[in-house]
Amino acid sequence: MLVPMALEWEQIMVDSADPIALGHWWAEALGWVVVDENEEIIEIRPEPDRLPGLLFVGVPEGKTVKNRLHPDFRPDDQAAEVARLLALGARRVDGVQDGQHWVTLLDPEGNEFCVLSEPKG
Repeated sequence: MLVPMALEWEQIMVDSADPIALGHWWAEALGWVVVDENEEIIEIRPEPDRLPGLLFVGVPEGKTVKNRLHPDFRPDDQAAEVARLLALGARRVDGVQDGQHWVTLLDPEGNEFCVLSEPKG
């Protein structure tokens, strides 16, 4: 039997045309803090010493297809959170989503993420 090695989830890398702007957008959207920033990268985390984080790095190519991985968020109030994120600059994904328990949005560079409805009690 193989013994699993200890792994700690450090961060998710996010390719970006403008990593600094996108990192600051996500920091504001999530209420996270910037822990590292220079001209080429920005890392944000929930708290300075709390993992995992998001590391935004610049790449020359633009986004061309749907993300294979995207975050889902479950707020206390889905409608209010969707309105807040739209006011920050998120956009709704085109297409009908009636009857779904999630709303799919795009960040300023077109990366998908979902805002889920409140948990059923």
